[in-house]
Amino acid sequence: MGLKVVSSAIISFSLLLLLASTAKAQSNGVLDVTKYDGKEDITEALNNAWKDACASTNPSKVLIPSGTYSLRQVTLAGPCKAAIELQVDGILKAPVNPDQFSGGSWVDFRHVDQLTLSGSGTFDGQGNVAWSKSTCNKDKNCEGLPMNIRFDFITNGLVRDITTRDSKNFHVNVLGCKNLTFQHFTMTAPGESINTDGIHIGQSTGIYIIDSNIGTGDDCISVGDGTEELHVTGVTCGPGHGISVGSLGRYPNEKPVSGIFVKNCTISNTANGVRIKSWPDLYGGAASNMHFEDIVMNNVQNPVVVDQEYCPWNQCSLKSPSKVKISDVSFKNIRGTSATPVVVKLACSGGIPCEKVELADINLVYSGSEGPAKSQCSNVKPTISGIMSASGC
Repeated sequence: MGLKVVSSAIISFSLLLLLASTAKAQSNGVLDVTKYDGKEDITEALNNAWKDACASTNPSKVLIPSGTYSLRQVTLAGPCKAAIELQVDGILKAPVNPDQFSGGSWVDFRHVDQLTLSGSGTFDGQGNVAWSKSTCNKDKNCEGLPMNIRFDFITNGLVRDITTRDSKNFHVNVLGCKNLTFQHFTMTAPGESINTDGIHIGQSTGIYIIDSNIGTGDDCISVGDGTEELHVTGVTCGPGHGISVGSLGRYPNEKPVSGIFVKNCTISNTANGVRIKSWPDLYGGAASNMHFEDIVMNNVQNPVVVDQEYCPWNQCSLKSPSKVKISDVSFKNIRGTSATPVVVKLACSGGIPCEKVELADINLVYSGSEGPAKSQCSNVKPTISGIMSASGC
C-alpha cells in the first residue's frame, strides 16, 4: 500500500497505512486527507514514510496534513541519501502517560544531513498530568520525563514555523549538531510547569535561533558545555527563567563554551534575564567570548547575572569556589524594567576571578519599595562605560 519515492516526492502518511480509504483526492503522489478525522495513531505511517523518503536519492518531503493525530515515541534516523523535509501542518499529540516512553524523548531526529522540519503544525507533549506528579522541582534523583523533540548529530538543518507545546520536560534538546537554524519557532508551556526549558544546546557548533517566541516554566534557552558559535537574535522570552549559559562545572571533563552571541531580544516577566551560571566546589571548565547586546527587559527579576555559586537543592558546598573560568564577557545596551532592586549581579569565582567583563549602557529601572536600583560585583573588576543606572560595581 506504500508509494515509491520519486524526485521531489511528497509522501503523505495516510498513503502508507490503512488511511487510504479516507482519501478524497490523489494527485502526483500527494494524498488529500484533510477530511480525515485524525483519531488513528500515525506512528507506523510516519516510520514507513520516513524510511522511503530517507532511501530516496532525490530530495524528498514527508507531509503530515492538517488534522489532529496521535503519535507514539518515534526515532527518525539517517543517514539519508539526499535532503529530507518533514512538513507538519497538523497537531501531533504525545501519549499522556510518561510510562509509555522508554528513553528521554518523544520525537528524535538523529544523524541526518540537510534536514528541514517545517509547517504550521504543533507538537503537543500533553505534559499537564506529568507535571502534576513530578517531584523534579525538589528531588535531584527524580525520574526524568521525556522531551518533546531531540536533534542528535544533525548537520545543515533548518527548523521553521513549527510550534512545540506543553512538553513534559525540555521542549527541544540539541546535541552534537552543526549548522542548525531555528527560525519563527514557537515553544510554549505554563510558567509554573517544571523543567520545560525551551531549547537546550550542548556540544554543538553553529546554532542559530532567530525571530522565535519562547515562553515556558524554565530557561527559554540554556547553553551546555561544548557549545560554540551560538547566535540568538530577535527572540521573545517569557515567562520562564531567561536565557542562560550553564550551569557549568557540575560534571568532569566538560568542554569549553565559546562564541555566544545574544542580540536584539526581549525578555518579559521572567525569574532571570541573561545569566551565566556555574557550580562551586566541583569540576573545572571555561566559558569565554560571550556577548549580550540590545536586550529589552520588562519586569524581569535579576536582569543581568553571573552566578558562580549556583547550587540548587544544596547539592554542593559553597566553601570552595567554582573552578570554571569566565572571561571576555560583555553586556551592552541592556534596558527596561527590573522586578528586583539588584539589576546587575556579577558573583564570580573567588578562586578564578572573571576577566575582561564589560558593562556598557545599562539602563534598568526598578520602581519598587526596595529601590533605588543597584549593582553588586564580587571577584571581578568590570569595565564600565556609557549609562550605568545602578551604582555599586
